[in-house]
Amino acid sequence: MKKPQRSTAIFLLILSALLLVAMATFFYLKTQRQSAKTSPTKPALTVSTAALEQSLLPQRLSANGAIWPWQEAVIGSEAGGLRLTEVRVNVGDQVRKGQILATFAIESVQAEVAQAQASLAEAQANALDAAGNAEKARSLQRSGALSEQQINQFQTAEKTASARMLSARAMLEVQQVKLKQTRLLAPDDGVISARNATLGAVVGAGSELFRMIRGGRLEWRAEVTSSELSRIKTGMSVNLLAANGLPIKGKVRMIAPTVDPQTRLALVYVDLPLQAGAPNDPAAIRAGMFASGEFEMGKTMGLTAAQQSVLVRDGFSYVYTLGEDGHARQLKVQTGRRFGERIEIREGLAPGAVLVTSGAGFLNDGDLVRVVNPPMPPTASTAANPVPTKPQP
Repeated sequence: MKKPQRSTAIFLLILSALLLVAMATFFYLKTQRQSAKTSPTKPALTVSTAALEQSLLPQRLSANGAIWPWQEAVIGSEAGGLRLTEVRVNVGDQVRKGQILATFAIESVQAEVAQAQASLAEAQANALDAAGNAEKARSLQRSGALSEQQINQFQTAEKTASARMLSARAMLEVQQVKLKQTRLLAPDDGVISARNATLGAVVGAGSELFRMIRGGRLEWRAEVTSSELSRIKTGMSVNLLAANGLPIKGKVRMIAPTVDPQTRLALVYVDLPLQAGAPNDPAAIRAGMFASGEFEMGKTMGLTAAQQSVLVRDGFSYVYTLGEDGHARQLKVQTGRRFGERIEIREGLAPGAVLVTSGAGFLNDGDLVRVVNPPMPPTASTAANPVPTKPQP
């Protein structure tokens, strides 16, 4: 009879222990729930927020192209068979219209001029003698001392001598022009871009000796697709960035009347300022450089956000918004134009949405955050009329 009583006692002890454990577990979980309600989770990060704004953004069209001379003049020799005795300019020199670029040997030309002058003097003397004989013949025409045939001969000799005199004078003028051509002059103001003249060389007529950029003017020839060509107008402003980093302001001068049938691209000619191509400026642009540019096509309104609010991950743009529970929510957006520290939001957000700005790059979707926005700067009216404060006693 002692064994059943002992077993019952052990069973009751075990049951009591299990009840105590169950009660302790229940009270522990209840305490944890109450503490969870009374003490919230610690925020992962402190951030600031800003709302989307309506901003006036510039509308631009990007293009690429090369820089070329506005017009390039070819300067060659007009007189052939003469020797170059002096070359006064080199590549990069600025020249004025009428400035002497090179000179040729003039000895042979001077001799030809002297010969032409002597021929003219002889022709003038013969013309004077023939004119006197013809005048005498005409005075004797009524007397009958000379026949009609003889009188015609004297008059013909007068006209022939006069024609020879004119021919000799024309030959003298030709030689004088040739003498002037021994000095090679600049046809216009500009910059020497190429030189083929070699001292001592005997050049032929029409040989190219120099090339010159007229007026020192350069232009940017932008390549624009045929679909975008209609958006560009003459006189439109253009912002260029040369390969050397020099920013340039240009203006559309003309648009090509045809489109390349192979590339479907058209050329837009943009005038560049004269000082941008100054050869003595080490930061100047040069003909043949590559440049990228943007055509300014006006301004339009758009939704913008602070640039630090937009994150690029895996090739897509994302922003963070805050829910009512204080948790960050990641949203995918489509961005557009950039202007200063603002970036356009084209799709993915509604006007007035509030975005996380500072600290957005350290967040993950669903993180609990604490918002601390910096104080707003005073407005113009507040700054002009500050609120008076009571003096301290």
